[in-house]
Amino acid sequence: MTERRKLVVFVPPEALDAVRDAVFGAGAGRIGEYERCSWYTQGTGTFLGGEGTNPTIGEPGREERVPELRLETVYPAEREDEVVRALRKAHPYEEPAFDLYPLA
Repeated sequence: MTERRKLVVFVPPEALDAVRDAVFGAGAGRIGEYERCSWYTQGTGTFLGGEGTNPTIGEPGREERVPELRLETVYPAEREDEVVRALRKAHPYEEPAFDLYPLA
């Protein structure tokens, strides 16, 4: 059995489909005979960009509160580099926030 991991990423609502398409295209989202499996819910993201940043939303030096979606999906461990690369390319943020978890 292939080792699987979970990706959790926070995306602005308007970028959800592009990010999902990208990570699914890189091999994420398969569970058995099902494809494009994911889960998401709404929340609020906060950040304060430092000097030299170029935030997609807001301005450096000012704390921002923005609606975001927490997107979760699974992927085979051997596809991690491709999934992360696709995520970074499709995500609109300069520094996307994401977590990678091993699954038991």
